Amino acid sequence: MSAVAAIILRELRRSWTSGGLVLPVAFFLLTAILFPFAVGPDGQLLARIGGGVIWAAALLAALLPVERLVGPDAESGMIDQFVARGLSDATVAAAKMAGHWLGFAPSLLAATVIASALLRLPGEALLRIEIALALGTPGLAALGIATAALTSGLRGAGALAGLVMLPFAIPLLIFGAGAVDGEVGALKLLAAVSLVLVAGCPFVAGAAMKMGRG
Repeated sequence: MSAVAAIILRELRRSWTSGGLVLPVAFFLLTAILFPFAVGPDGQLLARIGGGVIWAAALLAALLPVERLVGPDAESGMIDQFVARGLSDATVAAAKMAGHWLGFAPSLLAATVIASALLRLPGEALLRIEIALALGTPGLAALGIATAALTSGLRGAGALAGLVMLPFAIPLLIFGAGAVDGEVGALKLLAAVSLVLVAGCPFVAGAAMKMGRG
């Protein structure tokens, strides 16, 4: 098995065994459950704002596992071992990003079906949300890895992660919510932003991991 595949599988196992999958999905669904209590049972209102609620919940849920993505492996020397085997830091970051996305995105897409029912979204809106999340969650995963690498080893990394990640995730949130409303241009922009993040964040994360080793 190649080292890249080993990293991806390691991230998948961690997602399924350490709560890295359960907590984000539970938070995502809890937000969808509580939101109707806050705005009332008006079905038309919920359907109008439901797409934005789902995207905001997905963004916040993506923050939950950030502390475990890079920090534990950096402290244990696991990243050093992969680098010693010939992998660049950017390659390690890209593999961790792929494993992180495979660990949370499919379950998030499945949970969206339940959330859309709670928010009384019609079937065509659910389809647009699923497409938008499929395009946008790779960008969220890339941001998560980059944020984890930048805040690794810092005191209060969880709070810092939110301050670092949320501003860069705003374009995903804006275009994702726009795509839910059926705007083709917003969907294209969402895909473009996600692609830029997927292409660039591994290099940012790799540079941060390299600097963290001194």
